[in-house]
Amino acid sequence: MSVIEYVKGDATAPGGKGVRIVAHLCNDLGGWGKGFVLAVSRRWPEPEAAYRRWHRERAANDFGLGAAQFVRVSSCLWVANLVGQRGIRTGRSTGVPVRYEAVDAALGLLADKAVELGASVHMPRIGCGLAGGSWEKVEPLVLRRLVERGIPVTVYDFGG
Repeated sequence: MSVIEYVKGDATAPGGKGVRIVAHLCNDLGGWGKGFVLAVSRRWPEPEAAYRRWHRERAANDFGLGAAQFVRVSSCLWVANLVGQRGIRTGRSTGVPVRYEAVDAALGLLADKAVELGASVHMPRIGCGLAGGSWEKVEPLVLRRLVERGIPVTVYDFGG
């Protein structure tokens, strides 16, 4: 069985050849302004604009927890906006924003798109930054949804 490749680096500059998808988590409020999304926006304006439009027009589309949006940013590179967190972290009493069931569902959609495109997937440790999640809970979802389907996955730890 394949495994996740862990590297030090920037997930917005994915290595390798062929079609690649950079995946990250978004919230269900339409907010975009902290965490990994800032690096995404510095590199490409399209994913943020598409996400904000998707949220604004949510009454007529599939926007919501567990949904996924795929934005092409170059001939061989896509960004996957995965809605995997309820709101944003505002205090300890509200709990963490990550919703593992939503992450699982969105990863399933990501897997389908990766298979369709023949793409590899590149991501930070999704759900484990501002979303407050645990990689020990997210990693098995990535393994089951992506790796077990034969999709190459690289997880980037920033730095180095």
